[in-house]
Amino acid sequence: PSSHSSDHSLADARALADNLGIRLHELPIVPLQRAFEQVLAPVFAGTEPGLAEENLQSRARGTLLMAFANKRGHLVLTTGNKSECAVGYCTIYGDTNGALAPIADLWKTEVWALARFLNRGGERIPQRSIDKPPSAELRPGQLDTDSLPAYEQLDPVLQALIEEECSVEQAAQRTGMARQQVAELFARVQAAEWKRYQYPPTLRVSERCWGGRRMPVAHRYHER
Repeated sequence: PSSHSSDHSLADARALADNLGIRLHELPIVPLQRAFEQVLAPVFAGTEPGLAEENLQSRARGTLLMAFANKRGHLVLTTGNKSECAVGYCTIYGDTNGALAPIADLWKTEVWALARFLNRGGERIPQRSIDKPPSAELRPGQLDTDSLPAYEQLDPVLQALIEEECSVEQAAQRTGMARQQVAELFARVQAAEWKRYQYPPTLRVSERCWGGRRMPVAHRYHER
Protein backbone atom coordinates (compact mmCIF):
# COMPACT_ATOMS: atom_id res chain seq x y z
CA PRO A 1 0.00 0.00 0.00
CA SER A 2 0.91 3.63 -0.58
CA SER A 3 -0.37 6.74 1.12
CA HIS A 4 -3.18 6.78 -1.49
CA SER A 5 -4.29 3.15 -1.22
CA SER A 6 -7.93 2.85 -0.21
CA ASP A 7 -9.12 0.68 2.64
CA HIS A 8 -11.37 -1.27 0.28
CA SER A 9 -8.45 -2.11 -2.03
CA LEU A 10 -6.47 -3.48 0.91
CA ALA A 11 -9.50 -5.48 2.06
CA ASP A 12 -10.06 -6.86 -1.44
CA ALA A 13 -6.41 -7.90 -1.78
CA ARG A 14 -6.53 -9.70 1.55
CA ALA A 15 -9.82 -11.41 0.64
CA LEU A 16 -8.42 -12.55 -2.72
CA ALA A 17 -5.32 -14.04 -1.10
CA ASP A 18 -7.46 -15.79 1.48
CA ASN A 19 -9.89 -17.15 -1.13
CA LEU A 20 -7.06 -18.58 -3.25
CA GLY A 21 -4.86 -19.76 -0.41
CA ILE A 22 -2.04 -17.38 -1.34
CA ARG A 23 0.42 -16.17 1.29
CA LEU A 24 0.12 -12.42 1.61
CA HIS A 25 3.05 -10.09 2.36
CA GLU A 26 2.15 -6.47 3.01
CA LEU A 27 5.09 -4.13 2.41
CA PRO A 28 4.13 -0.44 2.67
CA ILE A 29 5.89 1.82 0.16
CA VAL A 30 5.25 5.07 2.07
CA PRO A 31 8.85 5.13 3.43
CA LEU A 32 10.11 4.73 -0.16
CA GLN A 33 7.83 7.53 -1.36
CA ARG A 34 9.29 9.85 1.27
CA ALA A 35 12.86 8.82 0.45
CA PHE A 36 12.28 9.51 -3.25
CA GLU A 37 10.76 12.89 -2.46
CA GLN A 38 13.74 13.82 -0.29
CA VAL A 39 16.38 12.72 -2.81
CA LEU A 40 14.59 14.32 -5.77
CA ALA A 41 13.73 17.56 -3.96
CA PRO A 42 16.65 19.56 -5.47
CA VAL A 43 15.72 18.67 -9.07
CA PHE A 44 11.95 18.79 -8.52
CA ALA A 45 12.13 22.20 -6.83
CA GLY A 46 9.67 24.76 -8.20
CA THR A 47 7.38 22.14 -9.77
CA GLU A 48 3.96 20.86 -8.78
CA PRO A 49 3.45 17.19 -7.84
CA GLY A 50 2.19 15.24 -10.84
CA LEU A 51 2.77 12.23 -13.05
CA ALA A 52 6.43 11.84 -12.10
CA GLU A 53 5.58 11.43 -8.42
CA GLU A 54 2.69 9.09 -9.25
CA ASN A 55 4.89 6.83 -11.38
CA LEU A 56 7.45 6.56 -8.60
CA GLN A 57 4.88 4.66 -6.56
CA SER A 58 4.52 2.05 -9.29
CA ARG A 59 8.29 1.80 -9.69
CA ALA A 60 8.75 1.36 -5.95
CA ARG A 61 6.29 -1.53 -6.03
CA GLY A 62 8.04 -3.01 -9.04
CA THR A 63 11.39 -2.86 -7.29
CA LEU A 64 10.06 -4.64 -4.20
CA LEU A 65 8.40 -7.34 -6.29
CA MET A 66 11.56 -7.96 -8.31
CA ALA A 67 13.70 -8.04 -5.17
CA PHE A 68 11.38 -10.60 -3.57
CA ALA A 69 11.39 -12.70 -6.74
CA ASN A 70 15.20 -12.60 -6.93
CA LYS A 71 15.54 -13.63 -3.32
CA ARG A 72 13.03 -16.49 -3.51
CA GLY A 73 13.75 -17.72 -7.01
CA HIS A 74 10.32 -16.72 -8.31
CA LEU A 75 9.07 -14.88 -11.39
CA VAL A 76 6.90 -11.75 -11.29
CA LEU A 77 3.60 -11.79 -13.19
CA THR A 78 2.82 -8.54 -14.97
CA THR A 79 -0.74 -7.38 -14.32
CA GLY A 80 -1.52 -5.05 -17.25
CA ASN A 81 -4.33 -5.71 -19.70
CA LYS A 82 -4.61 -4.97 -23.42
CA SER A 83 -6.56 -1.74 -22.97
CA GLU A 84 -3.94 -0.25 -20.65
CA CYS A 85 -1.08 -1.42 -22.87
CA ALA A 86 -2.77 0.05 -25.93
CA VAL A 87 -2.93 3.62 -24.65
CA GLY A 88 0.21 3.54 -22.50
CA TYR A 89 -1.73 3.61 -19.23
CA CYS A 90 1.09 1.76 -17.51
CA THR A 91 4.40 2.71 -15.92
CA ILE A 92 7.59 1.50 -17.53
CA TYR A 93 9.79 -0.20 -14.90
CA GLY A 94 6.75 -0.20 -12.61
CA ASP A 95 3.64 -2.26 -13.29
CA THR A 96 5.27 -3.35 -16.58
CA ASN A 97 7.90 -5.30 -14.61
CA GLY A 98 7.81 -9.05 -14.80
CA ALA A 99 8.61 -12.28 -16.62
CA LEU A 100 5.15 -13.09 -18.02
CA ALA A 101 2.05 -11.02 -18.77
CA PRO A 102 -0.88 -13.47 -18.44
CA ILE A 103 -3.76 -11.07 -19.22
CA ALA A 104 -2.05 -8.58 -21.57
CA ASP A 105 -3.99 -9.94 -24.56
CA LEU A 106 -7.35 -9.41 -22.87
CA TRP A 107 -9.21 -6.11 -23.09
CA LYS A 108 -10.26 -4.66 -19.75
CA THR A 109 -13.89 -5.61 -20.34
CA GLU A 110 -12.75 -9.18 -21.10
CA VAL A 111 -10.80 -9.26 -17.83
CA TRP A 112 -14.00 -8.38 -15.97
CA ALA A 113 -15.93 -11.03 -17.92
CA LEU A 114 -13.27 -13.64 -17.11
CA ALA A 115 -13.38 -12.70 -13.42
CA ARG A 116 -17.17 -13.13 -13.36
CA PHE A 117 -16.80 -16.49 -15.12
CA LEU A 118 -14.27 -17.65 -12.52
CA ASN A 119 -16.75 -16.68 -9.81
CA ARG A 120 -19.59 -18.71 -11.34
CA GLY A 121 -19.37 -21.42 -8.68
CA GLY A 122 -18.69 -19.09 -5.77
CA GLU A 123 -16.76 -15.91 -5.08
CA ARG A 124 -13.04 -16.41 -5.68
CA ILE A 125 -12.26 -12.89 -6.87
CA PRO A 126 -13.90 -10.33 -4.54
CA GLN A 127 -16.97 -9.04 -6.37
CA ARG A 128 -16.33 -5.50 -5.17
CA SER A 129 -12.98 -5.44 -6.97
CA ILE A 130 -14.82 -6.23 -10.21
CA ASP A 131 -17.70 -3.80 -9.72
CA LYS A 132 -15.97 -0.70 -8.32
CA PRO A 133 -14.79 2.09 -10.65
CA PRO A 134 -11.22 1.28 -11.77
CA SER A 135 -8.43 3.41 -10.32
CA ALA A 136 -4.66 3.32 -10.17
CA GLU A 137 -4.93 5.01 -6.74
CA LEU A 138 -1.80 7.09 -7.26
CA ARG A 139 -3.42 10.34 -6.13
CA PRO A 140 -6.46 11.25 -4.04
CA GLY A 141 -9.77 10.51 -5.75
CA GLN A 142 -8.14 9.25 -8.93
CA LEU A 143 -10.24 7.27 -11.45
CA ASP A 144 -9.23 5.80 -14.81
CA THR A 145 -12.02 7.85 -16.40
CA ASP A 146 -10.12 11.02 -15.46
CA SER A 147 -7.92 10.41 -18.50
CA LEU A 148 -9.71 7.71 -20.50
CA PRO A 149 -13.23 6.99 -21.74
CA ALA A 150 -15.10 4.31 -19.83
CA TYR A 151 -13.69 0.93 -20.85
CA GLU A 152 -17.06 -0.14 -22.25
CA GLN A 153 -16.64 2.71 -24.77
CA LEU A 154 -12.86 2.50 -25.10
CA ASP A 155 -12.44 -1.21 -25.82
CA PRO A 156 -14.57 -1.38 -29.01
CA VAL A 157 -12.62 1.56 -30.45
CA LEU A 158 -9.25 0.02 -29.61
CA GLN A 159 -10.38 -3.34 -30.96
CA ALA A 160 -11.38 -1.71 -34.25
CA LEU A 161 -8.11 0.21 -34.53
CA ILE A 162 -5.74 -2.57 -33.47
CA GLU A 163 -7.29 -5.97 -34.11
CA GLU A 164 -9.33 -5.05 -37.18
CA GLU A 165 -6.89 -2.41 -38.51
CA CYS A 166 -9.65 0.12 -39.17
CA SER A 167 -8.81 3.70 -39.99
CA VAL A 168 -9.73 6.43 -37.53
CA GLU A 169 -12.71 7.31 -39.72
CA GLN A 170 -13.90 3.70 -39.89
CA ALA A 171 -13.49 3.18 -36.15
CA ALA A 172 -15.50 6.33 -35.45
CA GLN A 173 -18.30 5.25 -37.76
CA ARG A 174 -18.40 1.73 -36.37
CA THR A 175 -18.40 2.66 -32.68
CA GLY A 176 -20.19 6.00 -32.68
CA MET A 177 -17.34 7.78 -30.90
CA ALA A 178 -16.48 11.26 -32.17
CA ARG A 179 -13.77 11.18 -34.83
CA GLN A 180 -11.58 13.64 -32.93
CA GLN A 181 -11.69 11.50 -29.80
CA VAL A 182 -10.85 8.38 -31.82
CA ALA A 183 -7.93 10.23 -33.41
CA GLU A 184 -6.65 11.23 -29.97
CA LEU A 185 -6.86 7.64 -28.76
CA PHE A 186 -5.04 6.39 -31.84
CA ALA A 187 -2.30 8.94 -31.23
CA ARG A 188 -1.92 7.51 -27.73
CA VAL A 189 -1.65 4.00 -29.16
CA GLN A 190 1.15 5.10 -31.48
CA ALA A 191 2.93 7.03 -28.73
CA ALA A 192 2.95 3.98 -26.44
CA GLU A 193 4.61 1.60 -28.90
CA TRP A 194 8.01 2.01 -27.25
CA LYS A 195 6.58 0.75 -23.97
CA ARG A 196 5.18 -2.35 -25.64
CA TYR A 197 8.61 -3.13 -27.10
CA GLN A 198 9.81 -3.60 -23.52
CA TYR A 199 6.75 -5.48 -22.27
CA PRO A 200 7.18 -9.04 -20.93
CA PRO A 201 6.09 -12.05 -23.01
CA THR A 202 2.31 -12.27 -23.29
CA LEU A 203 -0.05 -15.24 -23.30
CA ARG A 204 -1.66 -14.95 -26.72
CA VAL A 205 -5.41 -15.50 -27.02
CA SER A 206 -6.28 -13.23 -29.96
CA GLU A 207 -5.25 -12.87 -33.59
CA ARG A 208 -3.47 -9.58 -32.85
CA CYS A 209 -1.33 -9.94 -29.75
CA TRP A 210 1.25 -7.33 -28.80
CA GLY A 211 3.92 -9.99 -28.95
CA GLY A 212 3.37 -10.41 -32.68
CA ARG A 213 2.91 -6.73 -33.49
CA ARG A 214 5.92 -4.54 -34.14
CA MET A 215 5.49 -0.99 -35.38
CA PRO A 216 8.25 1.61 -35.91
CA VAL A 217 8.98 3.86 -32.94
CA ALA A 218 10.77 6.61 -34.93
CA HIS A 219 9.57 10.02 -33.89
CA ARG A 220 8.21 11.05 -37.30
CA TYR A 221 6.47 7.76 -38.09
CA HIS A 222 2.68 7.73 -38.39
CA GLU A 223 0.76 4.65 -39.51
CA ARG A 224 -2.05 6.65 -41.06
